[in-house]
Amino acid sequence: MAETRFFSNYLLILLLVLMDLAFEVRSVGVNWGTMATHLLPPEKIVQMLIENGFDKVKLFEANDEILTALIKTDIEVMVAVPNYMLQDMSANSQVARDWVEENVTSYTFTGGVNIRYVVVGNEPFLQTYNGTFSRVTLPALQNIQQALNDAGLGNRIKATVPFNADIYNSPDPDPVPSAGDFRPELRDLTVEIIQYLDENDAPFTVNIYPFLSLFGNEYFPVDYAFFDGSENAIKDGDAIYTNVFDANLDTLCRALKKAGYPSMPIRVESWLANKCLIDENAKSIAPGNFERHWGIFEFDGKPKYELDLSGHQENKGLIGAHNVEYLPRRWCVLNPQADDLSDLRNSIDFACTFSDCTPLGFGSSCNHLDVRGNASYAFNMYYQLGNQQSWECDFSGLAAVTYEDPSDGDCQFPVMIAYGSALALQMHVVDIFLAQFGAIMVLFLV
Repeated sequence: MAETRFFSNYLLILLLVLMDLAFEVRSVGVNWGTMATHLLPPEKIVQMLIENGFDKVKLFEANDEILTALIKTDIEVMVAVPNYMLQDMSANSQVARDWVEENVTSYTFTGGVNIRYVVVGNEPFLQTYNGTFSRVTLPALQNIQQALNDAGLGNRIKATVPFNADIYNSPDPDPVPSAGDFRPELRDLTVEIIQYLDENDAPFTVNIYPFLSLFGNEYFPVDYAFFDGSENAIKDGDAIYTNVFDANLDTLCRALKKAGYPSMPIRVESWLANKCLIDENAKSIAPGNFERHWGIFEFDGKPKYELDLSGHQENKGLIGAHNVEYLPRRWCVLNPQADDLSDLRNSIDFACTFSDCTPLGFGSSCNHLDVRGNASYAFNMYYQLGNQQSWECDFSGLAAVTYEDPSDGDCQFPVMIAYGSALALQMHVVDIFLAQFGAIMVLFLV
């Protein structure tokens, strides 16, 4: 689908720069999320992973169909426990045991799924959570690791916590990596978690997003984010930092040293590893519209970028999904015969509330459309999300079905992939909203 030009252009540059880094370690990982209204069959996605050389994948939810599709592959799997489950996991060890039995033990037979890590939560100490998960993360981690140990898997599968990079920093008076330390309000708790990870030979896992520095600060030096910041280098004693990644990572290393764990193994979940494989049109856009366009591939498995992940400079490019099935080639647009447009704004708002209209945002590929074009785009997204049911293209007579592609230049009006019955789709969308609602309820209850 269409996406923000700012995000797409800078991300392409970033990915091209990082290919060399990925090749040095000969390992490429990616996230596999399911926050979308329509999902490609897991078998097709696993084939994409294999054909593109991905040997590591992080699952944001433990899904039976996905885990089944990964059986008999050598792909290293990291399975996540979502934030909204941390409360129950921390309060009841049986919940953790049941989760491990259902989502880990059941797939670790000979020739099964190569599960290596269970990540407990997703950036649970993010400042925007206002401490919501601070009291439940460590107990949940302990219960999950103990459940793995009890199942005889603890030596091979480790539980860890994916921290966000804002849990550590350098003080304003001395903003250099050597002054790095964990945030004062989190330091004691973070060190407790580090101690537990160390006792169980588990790594410290961190998400580092230099892109967000660019996205959130228009004055942030672009070259410093893309490994070419010689003009904006930071000097710290004898060390010179020409990019934010190295500076960030060394800040963490210094914080770990101050905490008494200078040799703690660090697993960095960032850059390409924190990219998603496929766009997810139902993700929260609270951090920004880019969240729904975080994929290397479009919603239907088409490659977005001309990237060669082989590491051999063969210019093969990404390999997309094969034999994807689509709904019929028809679209829902503003009825050209409609003359009373007094309710048009409300209709657009309604359509965009229950579909993805982020490509209409400022700087995005459909931002050039006029009001009628905006209406057509919104109506079509709602229509496609509803599996092209006739009643989804009405809007009190303002909409009509067309068999002529209304795409305009870079602004593509998609036809949805044909996977999942209408009932299954509705249930999946409900699950998404329940998961998000559950997380919101935790915010109020804790």
